[in-house]
Amino acid sequence: MNMLPFKPLDFSPLSLEEFTHLGDGLVAYVKSMRSDEIARLFPQAPQLEPDTQFFALLSADGSPILLTDSRDSAIANAWENDLETVSVH
Repeated sequence: MNMLPFKPLDFSPLSLEEFTHLGDGLVAYVKSMRSDEIARLFPQAPQLEPDTQFFALLSADGSPILLTDSRDSAIANAWENDLETVSVH
């Protein structure tokens, strides 16, 4: 039986720059938010009804992409932009 040569995995730590850009353009996450949290993340957002639930689609580095009242809409937007989604609880 022929065996392939073993190549050890490289577990070198990422630099801060590499870590900062990990997942850029590939991964986004969906986060449930209340209207009072929205102003902090989306300063341009209009005044929202208090205590209303929204869903934010955020890039891997936490930059806001989209705000919607539907989790399904946030996920659909990510798919349209070829982003893999993960949920944050």
